[in-house]
Amino acid sequence: MVSTSSDSESLVLYADYVCPFCYLGKRSLEQYRESRDEPLAIDWRPFDLRRGKRRPDGSIDHDVDDGKDEDYFAQARENVRRLQDEYGVEMAQEIAVEVDSLPAQQASWYVENTYPREWADFDAAIYEALWQDGRDIGDVEVLADLAADVGLPVDEIRDAIDDDGLRAELEERFDAAREQRITGVPTFVYEGQAARGAVPPAQLERLIDGT
Repeated sequence: MVSTSSDSESLVLYADYVCPFCYLGKRSLEQYRESRDEPLAIDWRPFDLRRGKRRPDGSIDHDVDDGKDEDYFAQARENVRRLQDEYGVEMAQEIAVEVDSLPAQQASWYVENTYPREWADFDAAIYEALWQDGRDIGDVEVLADLAADVGLPVDEIRDAIDDDGLRAELEERFDAAREQRITGVPTFVYEGQAARGAVPPAQLERLIDGT
């Protein structure tokens, strides 16, 4: 069991934009939500897969041993291809090991707290930019373009990405996720019960509706 302080009517979703299974899991979640009669609120909780491998300039240090070798990535690619077929999703790439999601997460965290009505569209735009269009969501200019596309003030998004105070808030959220025993993403949590991975819509239905 995973404990959270979320509203019992919200589905808590721990995710990182650079995780292909988070993108696939969100597509599964969309399919499940379309089948519901009642709306389902989503409480996004950021998670940092690159923590411990990020250099000061934002590049990824692949020499850091995180237990993910070539066999791991080969299996991950195979699983991504399988889930693409299962969920009817096309992707421009299967893995994005060189992309740092921290700027995107920082921008998204700002939008969620400042422009909550626009957050879902911005969140979706970030995922689609990376996994549908192969764009680098670690690039401030890419994020500025995405912000403009969904009607957000571009200058504010640029400032948010450079805001050290906001970065500190985000780091606290990353720590909070680990304190909640979240070790991988995507993780879906509803009323203390959790499902991890890009689980199918039927499993999300069991988690949320108990059926």
